[in-house]
Parts: sequence; C-alpha cells; structure tokens
Amino acid sequence: MFKLETINLKIIIGAFLLVSVYSCKKISQKSQSVVHSNYAAFDWFDYKGKDDAYANISKSDGEYLNPILAGFYPDPTICRVENKFYMVNSSFCYFPGLPIFESTDLVNWKQIGNIIDRREQADFGTSRLSGGMYAPTIRYHKGTFYVICTNVSGVGNFIVTAKKPAGPWSNPIVLPGVNGIDPDIFFDEDGKVYVTHNGPPPNNISLHDGHRAIYMLEYNPETQKIITEPKLVINGGTDMSKKPVWIEGPHVIKKKDYYYMICAQGGTGFNHSEVVFRSKNIYGPYESYDHNPIMTQLHLDSNRKNEVSTTGHADFVELPNGDWWAVFLGCRPYGMDLYNTGRETFLMPVEWKNDWPEIVGGNQAIPMINKRPDLPISKEKIKPMSGNFISHDDFNTNKLDLKWNFIRTPSEKWYELINGTLFIKPRKESIHTETNFSFIGRRQQHLKFEVSTKLEYTPTDTLQTAGLVAFQNEKHYLLIGKRLNANHKQEVFLERTANTINKGKSEIVAKKELADNTEELFLKIEGKARYYDFYYKTSQKEEWILLAKDVDGIILSTKVAGGFVGSYLAMYASSNHF
Repeated sequence: MFKLETINLKIIIGAFLLVSVYSCKKISQKSQSVVHSNYAAFDWFDYKGKDDAYANISKSDGEYLNPILAGFYPDPTICRVENKFYMVNSSFCYFPGLPIFESTDLVNWKQIGNIIDRREQADFGTSRLSGGMYAPTIRYHKGTFYVICTNVSGVGNFIVTAKKPAGPWSNPIVLPGVNGIDPDIFFDEDGKVYVTHNGPPPNNISLHDGHRAIYMLEYNPETQKIITEPKLVINGGTDMSKKPVWIEGPHVIKKKDYYYMICAQGGTGFNHSEVVFRSKNIYGPYESYDHNPIMTQLHLDSNRKNEVSTTGHADFVELPNGDWWAVFLGCRPYGMDLYNTGRETFLMPVEWKNDWPEIVGGNQAIPMINKRPDLPISKEKIKPMSGNFISHDDFNTNKLDLKWNFIRTPSEKWYELINGTLFIKPRKESIHTETNFSFIGRRQQHLKFEVSTKLEYTPTDTLQTAGLVAFQNEKHYLLIGKRLNANHKQEVFLERTANTINKGKSEIVAKKELADNTEELFLKIEGKARYYDFYYKTSQKEEWILLAKDVDGIILSTKVAGGFVGSYLAMYASSNHF
C-alpha cells in the first residue's frame, strides 16, 4: 500500500511540475509577445520538395542523385584534406556569404559554416543583388585553408584563411594588381604559389564581343602580397578563329609532368561549357585539348526528359584511391531555358585519356542518378540536399540555422529567436529597395515544392505588412501577406512585382478581407514549375483556402529577372511597404 501511494504521489507531483513548466512557458511566450508586439512572429517554417523526376526514381545504396546541392549553389569549388572534402559556392549579395560544406563521400554534404559571416569582412551596402561574391576557389596547404574570391561590390579580389574549415575565417587580404574575376590559387611542388584569374583582353583591345583572357601572377603567402606582374597565359579561349567568349573560372591542377588549366567558356547561360588546356611550364604556353569542350549541353535536344542545361564552371578533386571527380554548375529548366532554382551543383566522374582529363558523359545528357564514388558511405545523419526532401524549422534554437540568409549585410540586429518563435522587426526598409530589408529566406531547391508558415502580426496602419515571399530580386517577386486595407480592415493579399508586367511596380493580384480579431494567419505557396498557387487559413484546424491559382512564376526565372541568383522563399516584414 505504501509503495502504491508513493507511486501515485510521484505521478501527481510530476503532473503538477509538467503543467507548471507548460504554464510558465506560455506566460513567458505571452510576455515576450507583449515585448515584441510590433514585431512579426513566425512560429515555424516548412518546406517540401515534390519534383516528378525524383518521385519516379528508385535509388540503390550504390547510386547518388544529381544535383548534389539543389537550388541556388553556383560556381562550386572543392578540395580534399585527408578523407574529408570541402566545397564552397558563390553567394553574391546574400549574407552570410560563401557557404562551406563538408562531406566524406562526395554525395552527402553538410553545411558547416559561412566564410563571410561578419560585417567587417564584407558590407554589401546598397549593391545590386547580383553583385557581391563571385566564383571562389578553396585550397588547403600546410595546415591552412585558403579561399580566394572576388567581391565585385567592394575590395575586388581577396584571400581569406582559416585553420579550421568551419572558421573563424580571417578578414579579407586584398590583392592589388589582380584585375578581373574568378581567381584561383595554386600551390606548386617547389613552394611557389600562383594566382590565376579572368581579365580583360590584352591591352584592353577586344577582337570580338565577349573576348576575355586568363592571367597568372605569383603570390607570397608570407608577405600576403602579389610579387610579379600579371602574365597572359590564355588569350580568348580554345580557338581564336572561332571567336570564343567569356573564358573564365580557371583552376590549375598538376598531374605528373603537366599543369592543367580547366576553364569555363561560352558564358554562364545556355552556351556554357568547360574546356581544358595543358603545359609543362606553369606559365605556358598552354595547348587546347583537341576534344574540347569536355562538358557542354548546348547541342542536345532541349525537349529531352529531365533536362539539365548550362553546365560548366567545374572544379576537380582527386580521391585517396586515385580516382578523379568533378563538381560543376548546371540548371534544370521547366522549358524554354526557364528555371527559377538558379544554378545548382552537380557531380560527375573524370577519366584521363592520353594525359588529358574528360568529364565522363560531359557532352551527353547529365543523369539525375549515377554510380557513387568509390568511397565509404557516410554514416552521419545529414540533412539531405538532393532529391525530394522535407525541411522543418521550429526556431527552437538560439541562433538561425545555416540555411537562412539575409539580403545584403545587416547593420543592426532586427530579429530575435525566443521560445520557439522567430520575431522579425518591420522596419522602414522595404522589399522594393536595394537595402538590407527585414527578410530571412532559404533557397527554392525544387521545381515543384510546397512552403508554409504560421504568422502572428497585427498591422496598425496601411503602410505595414508581413508575410511569405517567393523572391528573385527587388523587382521580381510574389508576396502573400497580411495588411490593413483602405478601410482599416485586415486582409490577406497577393502582390506581384515584375518589370515585364508592370515596370517593376507593385500590383495586388488577389485579396480577401479577414475578421477583425484575426491574429494567426497561416500562409502557403505551392510551386508547380512555372506556376504558383497561394493559400491561407486562420487556424490550424481549417482547410487551406485558395487565394490565387496558377500565378505565372516566369517572373522568378533568371532569364526574365536577369542577374545570377536563384529564387528564395522568405519571411518578410516592413513598416513602410506600400
């Protein structure tokens, strides 16, 4: 009897404590809501990939899916340190910038940091969104990681270093005399270090539109200075008689007796390709491979199934067993060279023929499924970056997950993470302006997707709004949000901005008045390749209510919006939106 009473007492006490903790949390949340009453509160954010290509694929343990980094992850660069691989991508004016990933098998990639994560490293100010960080290269040498990159909105070409790949990374070491973009850093066996980059044609005299060149300089890592004048190593590209354009993205590799230089050529659009040159001398002369390009998709039928286009801008890595692999960018159009997901990172093997490298299948249709590299499969549980996956964030940590980005560099902290809620302060900066407005977003990683969030926000005047946005740039976006209308009634609305439709001005596509006491608003966007549907509801138990169907998402494509980025899905708030 005594034991039974004791057990019952423990149950009662435990239940009391549980209720007390829950009540305290509710009180704490309520008090924080009062403190942040003028903020937009987001309780959670859900994302779900629904691409047909992956729904119909059955992958074995010996295979992987392309792209390995879905969504806007362009210009991949890669290096190996013992049995681990590290990869970095361009990020333009998104901040934090230059995301860095780690993998042990080249297939499963975990983001471990951002190389540019402090304002003193890069302040993008009011730069255009497609400015900022262009085409990095990552290398490792004698205990130090090096990333060389171009900040076209700031210092130009620079190097940052770190002892650990997750950081902290140094402030930029500026490289005067390196004039151009897409720099590479190469550590030769004799101890010399070389920087190679794209630049203007010799004497700034263009022989045809798109005429560019590749230059090389020697760098002293001890003094952190360039110590030679630039030397022209490739003029124009593979064959000047064919007027090659936009030779860029160089990477230098040493194998046996040859220095190899792989470069992108043809521009980063539909005519993109990857080419290779070699020389027995670091400064050349470099001969062009007879079978260039070693990768392109421009000659293939654009109506093929699961089209991958614009492939190029590759980097190579050697495995411990001597195999070689390439990472490169590509796009997945939904027709007519239209893609909203931007340029993504793909993986294919490299084979050597007569002392020349070729990307296997580089001139054939890039497969969505392929045989894995000969590496042990990672046993670590890593959030997927390829295939159809679900991503949920309940904001229960004290800092934002690495997948989240701001637009441009924040000069102040305008958000808080408290008790499982993300509070975003509506500020005078708006999405129409090239500023750091109150925007926290993640990449659209699928042609077909579903994204939703729960918003609590009560606007007090007609200039204020908060909501969920599908965003390509400040003049091309679709926003579903909450506002006060001219009668000071709360309503949910869909706003579209596109140069091609309304010269970059906002227009309300759909709206629906809400009850006066509406506090919670659930918002959802369903992407169906080119077309997007927008939904809302005012309680968790309700069915979704359709606000607008088949809204043309062509305005979110790179081809229409311009620039070099991909679409983001973001939480947004402004006190001066309208």
